[in-house]
Amino acid sequence: MDFETTDEHQLIRDAIGKICADFPDEYWSKCDNGHLFPWDFYNALAEAGWIGIAIPEQYGGSGRGITEASIVLEEVAASGAAMNGASSVHLSIFGMHPVVKYGSEDMKQKYLPRVAAGDLHVAFGVTEPDAGTDTSSITTTARLDGDQYLVKGRKVWTTKALDSERVLLLVRTESREAVAKRTEGMTLLLAELQRPEVTISPIDKVGRNAVASCEVVYDDLPVHQTDRVGEEGKGFRYLLDGLNAERILVAAEALGIGRAAMRRAVGYANEREVFGRPIGQNQGVSFPLGEAQMRLDAAELMIRKASWLLDHGEPCGAEANMAKWLAADAAFQAADQAVQTHGGFGYAREFHVERYWREARLMRIAPISQEMILNYVTEHVLELPRSY
Repeated sequence: MDFETTDEHQLIRDAIGKICADFPDEYWSKCDNGHLFPWDFYNALAEAGWIGIAIPEQYGGSGRGITEASIVLEEVAASGAAMNGASSVHLSIFGMHPVVKYGSEDMKQKYLPRVAAGDLHVAFGVTEPDAGTDTSSITTTARLDGDQYLVKGRKVWTTKALDSERVLLLVRTESREAVAKRTEGMTLLLAELQRPEVTISPIDKVGRNAVASCEVVYDDLPVHQTDRVGEEGKGFRYLLDGLNAERILVAAEALGIGRAAMRRAVGYANEREVFGRPIGQNQGVSFPLGEAQMRLDAAELMIRKASWLLDHGEPCGAEANMAKWLAADAAFQAADQAVQTHGGFGYAREFHVERYWREARLMRIAPISQEMILNYVTEHVLELPRSY
């Protein structure tokens, strides 16, 4: 095993860090408090070419792997941007993977260069109010009418819907009762989003408010057949193909939040004096921070292992899921301890750790809950009976 950081990876960290230095915590607090999408930050990354890091070179990207993409998102989050920063670029960096792998050549030529350039924003529409994690139970339908589909249904937690031109939309083209397997009969469409047939309503939520999460209602939205990703009825399989990469990227973002929280906590513990000495001199403060650091470092090792396996074409389902679980758990512990280290000031917005805490909490829920990852590990690693 080689744990040496490559020159390329260090260059990525340095370049992202330099860009992020122009967007301090105060910028992110302003975006979060005002529900303002961070356009200046997004445009800075796009102009520097980082949005297309994982898009193939023939379509205007850099053609790098998940390891490189994960480093970009980790550094963004670690700068203090946390999920507000990472979520603003996450879907652009890797959300179009199903199109890269299964889209027609015309579709790739039409959309991928615009995504790589930062010009085309795409949302992701999968989750529904009555389906949740049970994706096979979605009820949003698409019926073929001539050479176009008409989409009808409702999605929730569609990130960036207000700011996106299109949405990767999972729909049922065959009813669940009409297919042999419940995961069949679902189709993936790259649909227009800003149309009169679409109603978008932001969801009022605890954190990550610079990037809206929305309920989206589709009322006979027309989608041309040429905007179908791959074959009809195989959309669920196309989504599954990118889940390991998504787990790894989300884990890297969680790791970044944990790093940001630790930086703030350690700085405060060194500077804040009570009873005539720094509070970091007290083991009641220092030991929990030491434990948080160890948990973050352990999670990072699993992230690196998972991304290496994926980039080398090796199976990595267990490692990707474990990386997400460990990083989400470690990030929340670090953020929670950062609040605790600050005492009452940890609850004050001016110290920023409360924002990290709110955003780190999300990582234990989305895009998949910790419990569902435990279901995966107990079934596929420990070979215990499936529990659901």
